[in-house]
Amino acid sequence: MTASEGVWPRRVLAGLSGLLAGYAALAVAELVAAAVRPEAGPVTAVGGAAIDRTPAPVKDWAIRTFGESDKLVLQLGILAVLTALAAAVGLLATRHRRAGAAAVLALGVVGALAATSRPDSHSLLDAAPSLVGASVGAAVLFVLVGRLSAPVAGEEPDGAGGWDRRGFLIAAGAAAAASTGAGALGRVLGGSRARDAVSSRAAAVLPRPDSPAPALPRGAQLRVFGISPFTTPNKDFYRVDTALVVPKVDATRWRLRIHGRGVSRPLTVTYDELLGRELIERHITLTCVSNEVGGPYVGTARWIGVPLAELLAEAGVRPPSRGGPADQLVARSVDGMTLGTPVEDVMDGRDALLAVGMNGEPLPFEHGFPVRMVVPGLYGYVSACKWIEDIELTTFDAYDPYWVKRDWARRAPVKTQSRIDTPKPFARPKAGLVVVAGVAWAQRRGIDRVEVRVDDGPWRPADLAPQATVDTWRQWSLPWPATPGSHTLTVRATDGTGRTQTEERTRTIPDGASGRHTVVVTVD
Repeated sequence: MTASEGVWPRRVLAGLSGLLAGYAALAVAELVAAAVRPEAGPVTAVGGAAIDRTPAPVKDWAIRTFGESDKLVLQLGILAVLTALAAAVGLLATRHRRAGAAAVLALGVVGALAATSRPDSHSLLDAAPSLVGASVGAAVLFVLVGRLSAPVAGEEPDGAGGWDRRGFLIAAGAAAAASTGAGALGRVLGGSRARDAVSSRAAAVLPRPDSPAPALPRGAQLRVFGISPFTTPNKDFYRVDTALVVPKVDATRWRLRIHGRGVSRPLTVTYDELLGRELIERHITLTCVSNEVGGPYVGTARWIGVPLAELLAEAGVRPPSRGGPADQLVARSVDGMTLGTPVEDVMDGRDALLAVGMNGEPLPFEHGFPVRMVVPGLYGYVSACKWIEDIELTTFDAYDPYWVKRDWARRAPVKTQSRIDTPKPFARPKAGLVVVAGVAWAQRRGIDRVEVRVDDGPWRPADLAPQATVDTWRQWSLPWPATPGSHTLTVRATDGTGRTQTEERTRTIPDGASGRHTVVVTVD
């Protein structure tokens, strides 16, 4: 065997040593995180810290590009980077054994800092998973690289094969097996909390609401193929949030605290106590501020919950218009997210809810079980706190919540918008009568008129389905005598105040996109 033939296999094995060390570090970290807090695991912590520090335009691009898979893409990206770093550290360790081990420890420190800097971190123990995992990973690397450098009796340590093959294989196999066992045990232990949460949701029974949702008017759902259903099924309802791992909260242990400025009677309520209160049910359309013109991040559900204004009044809260000292309600999630909502909007008579149900069932975990906020008329980032556990009354001058710190607007009423659902972009309908249809929304104002334009022709009024409430979207349709060729379809809506949506295109930042949705089709 030549010297080069001996060096290259050992370089490959050095990279493998780094990968095994990284595997051991992550597996042990997962085991420790199961005992401390699953969210303190290094991948989740680093991913969350990356989200926190990503500029708003980049986040907006990620949502546009990857949709609801943006978190999976981030996690895969982190794992890819860690894999490359682990292999590089393994190569470094063949020349500088202690430096390689120190590099693994340094990565552990990065994970520890990320974990303890997260908004949901309340203890230095959150650093333990990364630090303990990195220590084990450094030890594994030190041992494996040592086997690559240790000569065997009768062989010359000249780079041409003089290393302990048998010792390396035994150590590598033992490290892989032990790491796999640690990771599996961590998943079992960490899963016990999730199982408790799943059991609590399965056991939850929503009482019949004291004030059921009014029946939808006949014809609110148009019989047009391709149009969005009036009520969005839970499985299809959009999800946009910063949680890399969906929080699974045990409803039997959940508590909500209401406190802060102007609260004369602080409250703490349990899930069962909420279910025992007067519940109302309402159809409400929610919209994400990241929704581009014509985008998918809007949906309507039948929400069941407790009127939030009644809880606040019980705590002694008065809106600013009645002399209350607080103008901002800060809602905090179990994952540390903070959302700021105008107190006046919550207490002005609209159906602002602490929701416990969605379309007749307890909230899905992805949508905030056990309890979330729903405030019609406001974009989700200032109103729709999922997994809520704390409400603090304060002022806009005194506190900037999560998204405001990242240059989004403090106040964000939903803008008047409309969308063409059918025909789809680049569709090729046949010449003849083609039904153009879609939805329009302007929560708290309602939709009075929808118009469609073909190419540069005149605006034509669309047929409107009956309006359910001012807090829901409204379906519309227009029969179009389509002629062969390429055509551009444009839609615009006019809300209940008489204001027609602007044609001026703006980005989603800082307070929601504006502009008119257009679709290009080719008629055959």
